[in-house]
Parts: sequence; structure tokens; C-alpha cells
Amino acid sequence: MPRSKYGEQKDKQLVFNKKKRKTKKETHKRIKSLLYLLDKLLEQLSGIEKKLPEATKFPKRYYKRCSVIIEVMGQQQKLYEGEKISNRIVSIDKDYIRPIVRGKETKRVEFGPKANIIQVDGINFIEHISFDAFNEGTRLVNSVEMVQQLFDTKVTMLAGDNIYGTNANRKYCSSNGIQTSFVRKGRASTLEPELKSVRKKLNVERATRMEGAFGVQKNH
Repeated sequence: MPRSKYGEQKDKQLVFNKKKRKTKKETHKRIKSLLYLLDKLLEQLSGIEKKLPEATKFPKRYYKRCSVIIEVMGQQQKLYEGEKISNRIVSIDKDYIRPIVRGKETKRVEFGPKANIIQVDGINFIEHISFDAFNEGTRLVNSVEMVQQLFDTKVTMLAGDNIYGTNANRKYCSSNGIQTSFVRKGRASTLEPELKSVRKKLNVERATRMEGAFGVQKNH
């Protein structure tokens, strides 16, 4: 086996991890050292595989893992050089997972699939799911069409977060006779008191049913 200096690097990493305050210079030095040794080790392993092809036949998962490691190394090299990268890999075993910035106080960044959920009479359906970040507001039309296809009935009322209240979605709902929970824009009509009452009821229903269902789903 090629020299990996694993023991030496493990000791250095332990010392680095124990430091309460890590300077930018120390962090860069540690990353530079690890990237250099990883590149060197991968190059040595590749050389061995080429020299001894019959003796180095491994399962497919080994080559898949190696390709992911090489991609991660390239991404980390770009980050080290100060470049921004897209589709950042955060797990070697689950290379399809992407960090999703949510901006929440407790969890600014979340990992795992993001889903667009629709609810009809208390039953939830997944309209769209992805490990990549996406804007739920762009899924409103698809959600309406999915409900109409599933239940063979026209959607007449709709409640959703503010992110769904885009001008395009408002225009779509208005042209299709769908009453929404979105805050009104522009001048009020003569029916504003009645419409405001409907919006309030829709928002209450969404907040109690939908948010309650989310809490149950996260626990199970």
C-alpha cells in the first residue's frame, strides 16, 4: 500500500479540532495539507490499479465511491481557492443530498429532500419532491392540475403560504375562478368584506390542518 501518513494526519486533525479558536490561516493550512495528501493518495491508487489490473478488481460501489471522492476533492479545491460552487456534495455515501438554505433561526441549512405538499380534506399528497432546492411558488399550477386530475373536480378555493402569491399565480387563479387566501393587491372591490372573510377562513384552515400535518409527518 502507498504511504498515506494517516496516523500523522489523524493526530494533527485531533489537535486542530480541540482548538476553541481556529484562525483562518490555520484552517487554510489544514485544508491545503489534506487536499494535497488526498490527491497524492488517489494518484498512487490509480497507478497501482493500472500496473496490476487483475489483482485490483473491486466491486462497482468502490469505483462509484472513488468517483464521488474525486468530485468532492475538486469542489473542496475550488472552495479553498475562494470560488463558489453549485450542487455541493455533503455526503460521500449519499452524494445526491444537497444543502438547502432555509433561513430558519434554529436550522439555517437543512439536508434531505424538499417536498411540495398539497392537502385535500385532511389528506396530504406529495406533488413534487427533490433533493435540490426549488421554489414552491412555481408549483401552484401543477398542484391545482394534480388535484383536479385526482378527484375529477374543479378547484374553487385554495390556501397557501405567501410564497405562492406571485403575480403569475394570482392571474392564473383569477382567470380560473379560484378564490385564494392571498392578501389582496390593488383596489378593493365592492365585495371586499366578504372576500376578506373567506381569505381569513382559508388561512385559519391552512394554519391548523396543514401545519399540524407537517408536525405529525416530521415525527413519523
